[in-house]
This record gives sequence, C-alpha cells and structure tokens, in this order.
Amino acid sequence: MFGARKTVGTRIMTAKATRVGLSILALGAALAGSSVSANAEQYLLDMLFGNGARQQRPVERPREPMQQETRRTAPVPLVKVSAPSYYTYKPEALIKVDFGELVAALSNESEDTGATDRTEAPESSDFLKALSEISDFELPAEQKIAAAIIEHYKADPAFIWVGEEGPNEQAKAVIGLLNEAADFGLSETDYVVNIPAADRFASKDEDERLRALARFEFTLSARALRYARDAKIGRVHPNKLSGYHDFPAKPLDERAVLRILAGTSRPAAYLESLHPQNALYAALRSELKTLRASEEQEIVVDPATFVRPGGSHSDFPKLLAIIERDADAAFRAEYGEMLAAHREDEETYAQELVPLIKAAQKLHDLKPDGIVGPQTVRALAGESRASRIEKVLLAMERLRWHPSHLGSTRVMINAPSFTASFVENNEEKLTMRAVVGTPSNQTNFFYDRIEYVEYNPYWGVPRSILVNEKLPRLRRDPGYLDRSGYEVINSSGQRVSSASIDWNRYGANIPFSVRQRPGPSNALGALKIMFPNKHNIYMHDTPAKHLFNQDTRAYSHGCVRLQDPQAMAAAVLDTSVEEVGSSISTGRNARQNLPNAIPVYVGYFTAWADASGDVTYHPDIYDRDAHLNEALAKVHELRAPGS
Repeated sequence: MFGARKTVGTRIMTAKATRVGLSILALGAALAGSSVSANAEQYLLDMLFGNGARQQRPVERPREPMQQETRRTAPVPLVKVSAPSYYTYKPEALIKVDFGELVAALSNESEDTGATDRTEAPESSDFLKALSEISDFELPAEQKIAAAIIEHYKADPAFIWVGEEGPNEQAKAVIGLLNEAADFGLSETDYVVNIPAADRFASKDEDERLRALARFEFTLSARALRYARDAKIGRVHPNKLSGYHDFPAKPLDERAVLRILAGTSRPAAYLESLHPQNALYAALRSELKTLRASEEQEIVVDPATFVRPGGSHSDFPKLLAIIERDADAAFRAEYGEMLAAHREDEETYAQELVPLIKAAQKLHDLKPDGIVGPQTVRALAGESRASRIEKVLLAMERLRWHPSHLGSTRVMINAPSFTASFVENNEEKLTMRAVVGTPSNQTNFFYDRIEYVEYNPYWGVPRSILVNEKLPRLRRDPGYLDRSGYEVINSSGQRVSSASIDWNRYGANIPFSVRQRPGPSNALGALKIMFPNKHNIYMHDTPAKHLFNQDTRAYSHGCVRLQDPQAMAAAVLDTSVEEVGSSISTGRNARQNLPNAIPVYVGYFTAWADASGDVTYHPDIYDRDAHLNEALAKVHELRAPGS
C-alpha cells in the first residue's frame, strides 16, 4: 500500500515537471483510478498548484448560509390568507324620541329669559301647549333622526306641518310622496303617518286637539327624515353586508334637512330630489313601473332545463315557442319553416334544429354551441316577472350607495353581466366583454377614479396568491420564481434569488414582495389601467384570450380582464389605439397619466341598464342578492309598527 502511494506520487510529480499544463480533469482521472487516500489526494493537489506539502488537511469551505438553513429549518405550518367574508347584517336600532328633553329645554329657556317674541307668537304658543300634552307619546326613530327632531324644535318651537285647519298643504304633499314610495323602489309601510280625523282637530276638548296635533307633527317629521335618509343613502349600510363592499359614508345632515323642509313651500319636491339623479336610476325606475303594469309571462320555462341535440326535455317545446314568438322578420325568413315543421308536443331536440338554436344563442350574445342549458334558457325565456322586479329593486338600492351624479364621462364595470363600458357625455362609446373574479376570489364592489395607464407592466403578485398558491410550490422548488420570470424583493428593496430563500420559515407573513417581469407571459398582458385602491383591483390585458369566448366569465383573482384593453386605454387617455400600440411596442415599462381622472364604478347589478336605458338581467354570481334581500327584510321588520 505504501509502495503504491509512492509510485503514484512519483508518476504525477514527473508529469507536473514535464507538462505544467496538465488539466484538472486528467488529474482527477488519475486520482480516481488510484487507491490513494483523501490525504494523499490533497497533498498531490497542493504540490500541483505550488502550495507546498501540507501536514494538515485544510478547513473545508462552508456551505452557503441559506443552503445550511434550508436543510435545518422545520417548515412553518402553511396558513391560508382568507378572503373577505359575508356578515350577519344588523340594522340600526331605533330609539324613542326624548320629548321630555325637549319640554325641559324649552321650559328652562322660558324661565331663564322670560317671554320672548318667539314664544309669544300664536303658532309658537300653540306648539308649546301641544308639546305639554305628549309626555307619554312613544315615537321610534333612528338615532340621528331623533336627535335632529329635538335640536330643530329646540331652536324653532313651532309647527311645520300643521295650520289652523289641521294638516297644511306642505304636509299633504309630503304624505302623498310617502304613500308613493313604492314607485321609487322603497316600501311605503316604512313611512306610515296616520292623519287624525278632522273632528279631532276641531275637537272642543282642547287637550285632545293639541295632543293630536303634536303627535301628527312629530310623526311626519320623523318619517319625512327617514324617507330622506333612505332616498339619499339607502336603507342598508353596504359595508355591513360583507368585506367585499367598500363605500365611503355619504354625508346627510338630518337637522339641515328638517330645516329645509320647514322653510320651503315645496318640501315634497325637495325630498324627491334626494333620490339618485342619473340616467341609470331613471331607467330602472321606468322598468319597475313597466314590470308592475305587465302581465306574468305566458310561457314559463324551468330555469334548470338542460338538453343536448338528440336528447329530450318536457320544456323544450316551450323554448321553441318562445323563439317563434320573439322572432323578427329576418329570423322568421331563415328559420320559419324549421319552426313550423316541429310538432308542438315534440320533446326531442332533433339534430336538424341545431342551426336554429345556435342562431338564437348568437342573437343573445351567447356561445353558439347548440346546447340548451340554464344560460340559454335565461337568455331566451327571460326570468319571471317577480324575479325581475326583485332585481330592479335591489339595483335601485345599490345605486343609492353611489354618488347621485355618476359623471358624464365614466367607466362602468358590472360583474354579473361580465362587461366594461366607457361612457362619454352620457353616451356609451365603447363596451366589451370582461373577465371578473371567481366566487372564491370575488371582485369587490366600490368606485374610484382612473389615474393612469401602465404599459408593459410588472405584475405585483398579491399577498393572497403568494401565500395560498405559490408558497406551497416554493417549499418544494425554491428556484421556481427565478426560472419563471419573477423578481423577489426583500424588505430593503434589494433583489434576491428565490432559490436562496428558506421558504419553509414563512407562513402568512412573508417579508418579500414578488413581481413578474413584463413579457408575453405576464399575467397582465401588455397594459393595465390603474385606479389605485386598497383591494389591488384594476383593469388589464391578459394572455388568456380564450376566456372571453365563454358566456360565464368569472375566472380571475378579482381584477378585471378586458377583451380589448388597448381600446379602453385609448378611450380613457383620449388618444388613439395606434398611439397606445406604439407605447407598448417599445417593450419598456412606462406610465402615462390621464389628462383628467375619470370615475370608474366596479359594480354589482343583476338588473343593469345600459346608456340607452335598456335593462338586462343577469345571474347572481356571488349570491349578493340573497344577502341584500335578507338585510332589507331585517330593516323592514325593525320598522314595522309595534315591533
């Protein structure tokens, strides 16, 4: 063994002396083929590179810190970033108007200041006498309304709604408006005011007359203020419905409203003006009136009907009857004979009827696949009158959460219809298909202002996607992001390698941000249209163009993908599609600000009116109609007399 070591050493030293350029590979081969020990190998390497013979083996170079850490660290349990949730809705509690406070305040003022011109006026004197007769009157009202009533009558202790003969003309006009609340999508039972019989106003019993006057006065003030609140801000507080709703509080000064009602000769007109003043609301109100005046549809098809060519369904003949009923001259000219040849009681979907069904689907902007399913049934047969009325009422309530004036130039996104539209000078100039969030990654409901367009954008991976979807893979394959066109940024703003990170150490709180570089595979495509918001939602391009061919387009993580993003970008920038394309063609990440910020409404309306006033109906893809209906029922129950 010892001799073998010497022989090999002599051979290599000779090679070094005669061939200084001996390759490392050759040396490795020589060593690999010998029986030398590890110490001998190290000795020979030292001799080869001129380090001299060493009696001690050098210290091994340490591994990369992260590699050592990755091998040692036990994985932190994976924790999902949860989506927003729906809440159990709790309507605002009612309190009793504190007339004792009002009586005490006015009594103290009278004692402190003596009789004043205000309290000596006949109408003020009658009011104070009437007020003294209602100490036991219980009037439930919302807290701000109750406070506004007390504060107003403290400052102005006089009747608003009562004259010498009883209810004045202003009172009659307001009561007439309250009784017509259903025309505006409200419930008239929420604003009931009982007018005392004429003989009670003329009663010889002065105490009874004053009591009736006071009760009528305060009840009408309370219900008029409730109507004002409901018309202006809605009956339901949207942000109490779910974490997906995000609306700023709409200001309403109830005391100022009561002061205006007391000072105007047209209080009913003022109250009516508090409803949304936009074409969308007007179209829904008109649709509601039409629906209530119409008869129930004579042909009702089971909404769950599903039949393929060659199959049968009992409601298939009904669907053909609806197609024939609603067909225009052009459709009849092409498919009339086909419809006439099919027996009214024939439940089989014959192959020769496929072109007819496809043509009908195409007319309703559906994928013409010839398969009769719920989408086709909904489009062709429509919904029941009751269902459509309900959707219109919910849409009117939702519009009250928005600004009264939407803006003559705006972008309207509606999740249930999967559409995005650009409106300029109240005229719809552009509309396109859109892809919105899935039911588990819902697109939020809010409004904002579009500020800029970004070309060749980076995609900042949202925390929920990073934690829920990418982290499990990164634990198995730490270099995945490096190879897939992503950049990892640490808390100091420095780029780091994904492979250098021990992803096992992190759960829901990852101290890195991740973004995808611009390029053909970027999730945002060639551009994004930004209205910065806390939900990280915006409009953007997408490489997944095929999804726009689907009828139901709820596929995103919450953002809004556009079928024609360059056209939308050109519209909001007030430029041409060619200019937008030119900015993209540079390949550089760049930002272009809008000349003027434009309102954008990320909406949720299952009854939706376009700019021309035509109302269409859409499925409740996120079940938000059900939650809003439940909340409205609770409000109505709370307000019911005697509740």
